[in-house]
Amino acid sequence: MEKNQNYKESMECYSSIAGSRGPALLFENLIWLSTEEAARLLRRSSHALRQLVYKGKIRPRKFGGRLYFKRSELDELIETSFY
Repeated sequence: MEKNQNYKESMECYSSIAGSRGPALLFENLIWLSTEEAARLLRRSSHALRQLVYKGKIRPRKFGGRLYFKRSELDELIETSFY
Protein backbone atom coordinates (compact mmCIF):
# COMPACT_ATOMS: atom_id res chain seq x y z
CA MET A 1 0.00 0.00 0.00
CA GLU A 2 2.88 2.37 0.78
CA LYS A 3 4.28 2.05 -2.76
CA ASN A 4 0.90 2.94 -4.22
CA GLN A 5 0.66 6.01 -1.99
CA ASN A 6 4.17 7.17 -2.99
CA TYR A 7 3.33 6.63 -6.66
CA LYS A 8 0.10 8.58 -6.28
CA GLU A 9 1.92 11.47 -4.56
CA SER A 10 4.61 11.56 -7.25
CA MET A 11 1.98 11.60 -10.01
CA GLU A 12 0.14 14.45 -8.26
CA CYS A 13 3.43 16.35 -8.10
CA TYR A 14 4.07 15.58 -11.78
CA SER A 15 0.65 16.83 -12.84
CA SER A 16 0.95 19.99 -10.75
CA ILE A 17 4.37 20.75 -12.25
CA ALA A 18 3.36 19.93 -15.81
CA GLY A 19 0.10 21.84 -15.54
CA SER A 20 -1.69 22.61 -18.75
CA ARG A 21 1.51 23.22 -20.71
CA GLY A 22 2.29 19.52 -20.91
CA PRO A 23 5.38 17.40 -20.20
CA ALA A 24 7.54 19.09 -22.86
CA LEU A 25 8.15 21.98 -20.46
CA LEU A 26 8.17 19.80 -17.35
CA PHE A 27 11.78 20.42 -16.37
CA GLU A 28 11.25 24.20 -16.11
CA ASN A 29 10.27 23.95 -12.44
CA LEU A 30 12.60 21.16 -11.35
CA ILE A 31 15.62 21.89 -9.19
CA TRP A 32 17.63 18.78 -10.15
CA LEU A 33 17.99 17.46 -13.68
CA SER A 34 19.30 14.10 -14.84
CA THR A 35 22.11 13.92 -17.38
CA GLU A 36 19.68 13.48 -20.26
CA GLU A 37 17.45 16.37 -19.11
CA ALA A 38 20.41 18.67 -18.55
CA ALA A 39 21.82 17.82 -21.99
CA ARG A 40 18.45 18.55 -23.57
CA LEU A 41 18.24 21.88 -21.73
CA LEU A 42 21.72 22.86 -22.93
CA ARG A 43 20.98 21.48 -26.41
CA ARG A 44 24.04 19.27 -26.25
CA SER A 45 24.62 15.52 -26.23
CA SER A 46 25.10 13.69 -22.96
CA HIS A 47 28.71 13.07 -24.01
CA ALA A 48 29.27 16.83 -24.48
CA LEU A 49 27.76 17.40 -21.03
CA ARG A 50 30.19 14.90 -19.51
CA GLN A 51 33.06 16.78 -21.18
CA LEU A 52 31.85 20.00 -19.55
CA VAL A 53 31.91 18.18 -16.22
CA TYR A 54 35.45 16.93 -16.89
CA LYS A 55 36.60 20.46 -17.77
CA GLY A 56 35.07 21.80 -14.55
CA LYS A 57 32.45 23.99 -16.25
CA ILE A 58 29.55 22.20 -14.54
CA ARG A 59 29.44 20.60 -11.10
CA PRO A 60 27.35 17.42 -10.94
CA ARG A 61 26.01 15.79 -7.79
CA LYS A 62 25.68 12.06 -7.44
CA PHE A 63 22.51 10.50 -6.01
CA GLY A 64 21.99 6.77 -6.15
CA GLY A 65 24.87 6.23 -8.57
CA ARG A 66 23.57 8.77 -11.11
CA LEU A 67 24.65 12.29 -11.94
CA TYR A 68 22.26 15.18 -11.39
CA PHE A 69 22.71 18.84 -12.19
CA LYS A 70 21.28 21.86 -10.42
CA ARG A 71 18.94 23.81 -12.70
CA SER A 72 20.08 27.24 -11.45
CA GLU A 73 23.72 26.43 -12.28
CA LEU A 74 22.76 25.33 -15.79
CA ASP A 75 20.73 28.52 -16.25
CA GLU A 76 23.76 30.54 -15.17
CA LEU A 77 25.90 28.66 -17.70
CA ILE A 78 23.38 29.45 -20.42
CA GLU A 79 23.34 33.14 -19.46
CA THR A 80 27.10 33.43 -19.69
CA SER A 81 27.05 31.27 -22.86
CA PHE A 82 30.79 30.75 -22.89
CA TYR A 83 30.72 26.96 -22.81
